[in-house]
Amino acid sequence: MAREYKIEDYRNFGIMAHIDAGKTTTTERILYYTGKSHKIGEVHDGAATMDWMEQEQERGITITSAATTTYWKGRDGKMRRFNIIDTPGHVDFTIEVERSLRVLDGAIALLDANAGVEPQTETVWRQAEKYNVPRMIFCNKMDKTGADFYRSVEMIKTRLGATAVVMQLPIGAETEFKGVVDLIEMNALVWRDESLGAAWDVVEIPDDLKEKAVEYREKLIETVVEIDEQAMEDYLNGIMPDNDKIRALVRQGTIEVKFHPMFCGTAFKNKGVQPLLDAVCEYLPSPLDIPAIKGIDVKTDAEIERHPDDAEPLSMLAFKIMNDPFVGSLTFCRIYSGKLEKGASVMNTVKEKRERVGRMLQMHSNSREDIEEAFAGDIVALAGLKESTTGDTLCDPLNQVILERMEFPEPVIQIAIEPKTKGDQEKMGLALNRLAAEDPSFRVKTDQESGQTIIAGMGELHLDIIVDRMRREFKVEATVGAPQVAYRETITRQHEEDYTHKKQSGGTGQFARVKIIFEPNPEGDEFKFDSKIVGGSVPKEYIPGVQKGIESVLSSGPLAGFPMLGVKATLIDGAYHDVDSSVLAFEIASRACFREAAKKAGAQLLEPMMKVEVVTPEDYVGDVIGDLNSRRGQIQGQESRGIAVVINAHVPLANMFKYVDNLRSMSQGRAQYSMVFDHYSPVPSNVAAEIQAKYSGQK
Repeated sequence: MAREYKIEDYRNFGIMAHIDAGKTTTTERILYYTGKSHKIGEVHDGAATMDWMEQEQERGITITSAATTTYWKGRDGKMRRFNIIDTPGHVDFTIEVERSLRVLDGAIALLDANAGVEPQTETVWRQAEKYNVPRMIFCNKMDKTGADFYRSVEMIKTRLGATAVVMQLPIGAETEFKGVVDLIEMNALVWRDESLGAAWDVVEIPDDLKEKAVEYREKLIETVVEIDEQAMEDYLNGIMPDNDKIRALVRQGTIEVKFHPMFCGTAFKNKGVQPLLDAVCEYLPSPLDIPAIKGIDVKTDAEIERHPDDAEPLSMLAFKIMNDPFVGSLTFCRIYSGKLEKGASVMNTVKEKRERVGRMLQMHSNSREDIEEAFAGDIVALAGLKESTTGDTLCDPLNQVILERMEFPEPVIQIAIEPKTKGDQEKMGLALNRLAAEDPSFRVKTDQESGQTIIAGMGELHLDIIVDRMRREFKVEATVGAPQVAYRETITRQHEEDYTHKKQSGGTGQFARVKIIFEPNPEGDEFKFDSKIVGGSVPKEYIPGVQKGIESVLSSGPLAGFPMLGVKATLIDGAYHDVDSSVLAFEIASRACFREAAKKAGAQLLEPMMKVEVVTPEDYVGDVIGDLNSRRGQIQGQESRGIAVVINAHVPLANMFKYVDNLRSMSQGRAQYSMVFDHYSPVPSNVAAEIQAKYSGQK
């Protein structure tokens, strides 16, 4: 079977937005107009096609990126193949956004015309910048009370530091919003209300907008000619670029991430979606327009590139694992090079295991179509993979490569969980392991002392949804404890410890002596081990045992049993016995050596500090700041945003539980906040004493 669409006609893109900016509705409209959905699903009644997990439909927020393939005929009459990745907009799910941005070639950033650039918009925008993803902007909800297109344009500059190239002006706003002015063609598109947005009329620009249209077209041309010397020279000599040249320059600047074309409309009222789809064809990149993906050659460790070419060896990245009630575990992959056939054997170079591709599926939200082969640029779901998890590379076994690993943040909150009935214990373990395979920011462990199952994640909502999914998908009812903060411990000063391990009780004994300097690691939170042994006082083969011994006790610090961060250990001397020494003896010695040293090296408790942003009407600023101070928050600054005030603070996670309820009652429901993990910080001594008392008793 040959490739159906040329790779230059592919558009792999996602829609990124703040929660409630209308992302699911916009995706739905795209699917509707591109002919895949026959009935428009509304988020309000919980039937949207992309929101395919039950609780997403209930909560009206999108949680899992579902990948959908659909098609659209551009203005030039050519069909394009769209692979759309739906991304969540809630702060607890930024991991999902980051993961989907990793495999996208372009994105549409959605703004709510009333709210403009919101906290989460900034978060996902910054993540997109990290991966240098070309973006267009769609100012949605133009029909909403308070919709202000021009304020949104200004906020893109002031809040995101980005350049928006305005491509359309709105005709009317709020309930009067009728259509848009096309600044390239210099005409107006007015939608016919009764046709579900399928039909519109091309008319003259309304008189009251003519002057503004000329002004904004001028700005558009001024911005785009800057990226091309010849066009700039012509422009300065009074030669205007024609419409095709303007489009070509907008495309070039968008792909080079110099600026972002901006459109407007209302997805809910079906206005403005088709021109947005035309813009995806015209301005977002195909896989050929972006730099080739880099990887590491497994044999030589050299950096190599893989190009979007069917003739190159197969390489793909697993970016999502999902449990499908009918097919079982599905691994979503982006194919970067080569082609993949059903039944093929591929190599997982991260796990160093071979995998066989059972079924290969093309996904449409929650319906699926079996396919026999897939090509460079495709996004496919594979059934039957046993070992692969998110971030793994799958490739041709004869040409092995490791593509860049994704980085996932450490969880900051944990809770104890147990099944309501004893008989469900095994089922719960299975369910949690399945969910952890899907979501790398969610962890499961068993507390050695208490035997309790502990789940850890990115926030309260994240863990609520995990518990909810267990109930729905795996039929396991669970009770959860109070949220616990993921504290850490460290040492604050250098200490040298000399320790001898001796054991003699008939037969071969055990002997090992180690002398180790422990100190804070200046390079960061990791553990660093060095050996300065000269003259063989500790034989080479025993040194790994010393490192392993220390590493085995880093998971439980001396103060309250929390994992330790930022420790450096240097082995400087030791002694051994020809008969009684072994790797195990040195492991035991170094373990005990560190336990002793940790108590004397100024052990300190650390807590996760969250970066909190509160957006509140001015009337409540005093109360909000007072409340954050009472939570041991450090106010970093405040700025005004329209009529609201934005307060930035660093606040310990321990003091942020149930904050949303407090904030609502304090501001009569008008303030909102977002928070992300920022750094670990020492716990004040009075608070540390309480924490130690609480946890030491439990350990």
